[in-house]
Amino acid sequence: MLLRYLLFFLTLPCFAQIQKPTTWSIKAIPENPKVGEIITIEFTATIQKNWYVYSSDFDPNLGPIVTTIVFKKNADFNPIGKLKPINPKRKFEEIWNGEISYFVGTGKFIQSLKILKANPTISGLIDFQSCTDVDGRCIDDKEKFSLTLKTSEEAGKTLDTSSNSKITEIKNLERSPASSSSKIEEPINKPMEKAQSLWQFLLIAFGAGVASIFMPCIYPIMPMTVSFFTKQKNGQSKAIFYGVSIMLIFGLMGLVTMAFGAPFLNFLSTHWLPNLLFFAIFILFGISLLGAFEIVLPHETVNKIDRMSDRGGLIGIFFMALTLVVVSFSCTVPFVGSLLIAAAQGEVTRPIYGMLAFGLPFALVFSGLAMFPQMLKNLPKSGGWLNELKAVFGFLEFALALKFLSNIDLAYHWNLIHRNIFLVIWIVIAIIIGIYILGFIRLSKDDKIEKRGLMRISFAVLFLGLAAYMLPGVTGKPLSLLSGILPPMPVANLAYNSVNTAPTDKMRALPHGLFGFYDFDDAMVYAKEINKPILIDFTGYACANCRKMEENVWSKPEVLKRLREDFVIASLYVDDKKILPKEKQYTSTYDDELKTTVGDKNMDLEITKYNNNAQPLYVIVNPNGEKLVDPIGYVTKEEFIQFLDLGKSKFK
Repeated sequence: MLLRYLLFFLTLPCFAQIQKPTTWSIKAIPENPKVGEIITIEFTATIQKNWYVYSSDFDPNLGPIVTTIVFKKNADFNPIGKLKPINPKRKFEEIWNGEISYFVGTGKFIQSLKILKANPTISGLIDFQSCTDVDGRCIDDKEKFSLTLKTSEEAGKTLDTSSNSKITEIKNLERSPASSSSKIEEPINKPMEKAQSLWQFLLIAFGAGVASIFMPCIYPIMPMTVSFFTKQKNGQSKAIFYGVSIMLIFGLMGLVTMAFGAPFLNFLSTHWLPNLLFFAIFILFGISLLGAFEIVLPHETVNKIDRMSDRGGLIGIFFMALTLVVVSFSCTVPFVGSLLIAAAQGEVTRPIYGMLAFGLPFALVFSGLAMFPQMLKNLPKSGGWLNELKAVFGFLEFALALKFLSNIDLAYHWNLIHRNIFLVIWIVIAIIIGIYILGFIRLSKDDKIEKRGLMRISFAVLFLGLAAYMLPGVTGKPLSLLSGILPPMPVANLAYNSVNTAPTDKMRALPHGLFGFYDFDDAMVYAKEINKPILIDFTGYACANCRKMEENVWSKPEVLKRLREDFVIASLYVDDKKILPKEKQYTSTYDDELKTTVGDKNMDLEITKYNNNAQPLYVIVNPNGEKLVDPIGYVTKEEFIQFLDLGKSKFK
């Protein structure tokens, strides 16, 4: 008995000793956020040898205590979404009759917060359980935390939280710091931020409008404008009205899109309904220019339409301007989108002025094109060959209409109008136009060709040469001049990487033998396995500049080598209409809208984490999703190489 008491008193200090097998550290990313910015709070558990800590992502009713973090409520911040564990281990535990997740050595959890006031204090309580398999002990523990942040630039300001008080549950990892960024900037936003006066801002907006006119999606509208105004009377005054309408519609569309949110731009350029509408408009223009309306419609109907046109022709011109603005969104969205995001952050008047300034170059250029047919009519003997000019534009309308059907086909994965079919149709139309100009095909109102002059032969050679240029494209050759208009080039069947095996069911084949992950979460997991940075490629099926980048920049050997060897690519299509599984659908914190498609999810990630809704947008992050360098958009080969090299060096 004496020995038993002796042993009890000798071992008492061991059992009485308070053990702390797990300690915690906390940090904010970025450390000096702006008011209104969404940041990431990273909780790191340091766990002693032979111990483990239960994670937070399994059924809490099984038995073990899951890790929970409760924030002390105050007006400085709002939590966004759920606590997310980063890559915990998993196993089936017989004693609990279920799968549990846990951390050994180091555990990491992240939580997104939106900063509402300057210099916020973030505090709360961590509730967790540490266990060991050595003697079966478990220690239930709690640890308080407190962190005060010093905000940058926006210090002293308070964000209006009237529409942001609701804490929304986000069910996918893209709400995690995977995409947290320190200073969210995009090249197109930098000059806007530097503008110190309204005049500087308007000049920048005007310059962006000038640059956008040279984008490939603007080209189809030019012949359409000329063909439309060949039928107009009092053309100069109507051309001026056309230009004014373009400016006003840019301003009005900015207000409408602000009401519906920045993703509305993506809807206009990729949804089947507006694309089908524009396809029908182009087809109708083409048929009209070929003279079918005068032949098919009854005489009384034609006269009635003509009288209505005389009284209300301005309505048709306004609708033509609306078509220009909406169709141009796939190229003008880099600037327009940044204006709308600025509006969402409280800048209301500047976006309206900026949209008007942005639309001014369009108004000047397209008003000039609208006046061009009137100048043609004033030329001597212009009537006969003007009919031929209208017919050529009619054939072009058919070719350009195909682009809108292709947008629908790509976004909804129908695979009916692939690149070769598109090219064959365009080749046939180009050949028909060339033969028509030479006079071998005649319409009912055309004169017989007696003599083929130099100008006629030159234009015929131009279209026949275009057909010859496109012909190698059917065999898979790149066509750089048309890369922003054609569907993407066919890609090889996906295969395992020769060096590192990757899950091919989670990847898509990209041009030039590359592959990219469909989902950003999967890309992060793979990047951690092989220890490489991630290149996020925000792209779109209907994105003209994305195709130009892939065909004209990615294809260069020095670029291709870097993409293949130095990066894991996450290819995120913002217009992918594939429906997300129910359990992965969520309500966005940006616009409080339910995200139901893969494209919705990718667009929401781009907006909420990188403050941008333009494509292409390239972001380099580490395997934890932390941004390494400022994102870039449509750039030259040299700039893209510099961007890749900088991202690689920052990763190392």
